[in-house]
Amino acid sequence: MAAADIAWLVMATALVLLMTPGVAFFYGGMVSRRSAVSTKFQSFVCLGIIGLLWAVCGYSLVFSGDNFGFIGNLDMFMLNGVGMEPHPVYANTVPQTLFMLFQATFAMITPALITGAVAERIRFKAWLVIMPVWSLLVYVPVAHWVWGPDGWIGKMGGLDFAGGLVVHMTSGFAALVAALTFGPRTNFNPAENNSFSAPMVLLGTAFLWFGWFGFNAGSALGANALAAHAAATTVFAAATAMTVWIICDWTIGGRPTAIGAAVGAVAGLVAITPAAGFVTLQAALAIGAVTAIACNFVARLIKHKLKTDDTVDVFACHGIGGLLGAILTAVFATKEVNEAGADGLLYGSSALFTANLLGALAVIAYTMVMTFIILKTIGFFMDMRVSAEEEQRGLDKTQHGEQAFIL
Repeated sequence: MAAADIAWLVMATALVLLMTPGVAFFYGGMVSRRSAVSTKFQSFVCLGIIGLLWAVCGYSLVFSGDNFGFIGNLDMFMLNGVGMEPHPVYANTVPQTLFMLFQATFAMITPALITGAVAERIRFKAWLVIMPVWSLLVYVPVAHWVWGPDGWIGKMGGLDFAGGLVVHMTSGFAALVAALTFGPRTNFNPAENNSFSAPMVLLGTAFLWFGWFGFNAGSALGANALAAHAAATTVFAAATAMTVWIICDWTIGGRPTAIGAAVGAVAGLVAITPAAGFVTLQAALAIGAVTAIACNFVARLIKHKLKTDDTVDVFACHGIGGLLGAILTAVFATKEVNEAGADGLLYGSSALFTANLLGALAVIAYTMVMTFIILKTIGFFMDMRVSAEEEQRGLDKTQHGEQAFIL
């Protein structure tokens, strides 16, 4: 084992852990003041519930054994056998405990991302049921498909450096299903901006961008040149996406907005996630620009044309951003950056493009169908949505008896 690798991965784990509170601030600032605490808490609680679920069975089901490429087994149930020796397959320069903990932070943030699509109208009790069930039935299988031993997408040759397919596409397309299932907020008007605090959104963006160094550079699983390269592609893709998003808002809407710039930066971070350790710095700039234009268009289409109340543009940012990232990884990837990767379309090979495209389509179909089944089944046994009166009073008081500020 290498001391530098251990030190870096401990730091990366802490950085990714910070991203879930970052999501809480990002989402909490984009809703009304009446539901800011509730929206933040829906993200923050994932640290506890999903952290426990990961220790009990999540880690084992993703990284232990294989059942037809679909799911792992329970050989490491309750972290049995997970100790200070390296994992036999993954990250052989750090203790398996550390690798497990690093992966736990990815599992924690993924369901937290979904909450933004149903903000201000979901019962907290319902979310406490939806969150672990969705993680077990959607996140865990997809993570095994891509990263697990003999998972079928990974075995087919699909590449996802840090979670474009696993984290962002699952949460993004689940968010679309959830927004359609729950329906819009009472008196929803897409032309109105009800954001509680733009500074809070910018603070959440700063936490996310800072934490993304652990998300992407940490996925190199060592203190090495690839980690440095992934950090650079992450910064420049986000910087490009934010700049292009501002231009789009200014051109189409007549003025730049702080919240738009924040969403643009996050869209760029999402898109570079599957590609960070496989593409050149120049490709990162292209990925950021293309993603900003596409996600900006989809956000406007979903909210203003289709009247779908995806409260904080989760689908446009994470669903479309993750899909574009997976596809563009297969276009721009090159072994000159990472010998363990593959060459994409621009470098004369179509195998990676085929694998990532098929993998992405499978993730979309599976995520949307399973999310719909989960929500409908849980909805049969309990009320998932607050009443119109509770929504008008705000979820902070009706669900938690708290408020963001006493003025």
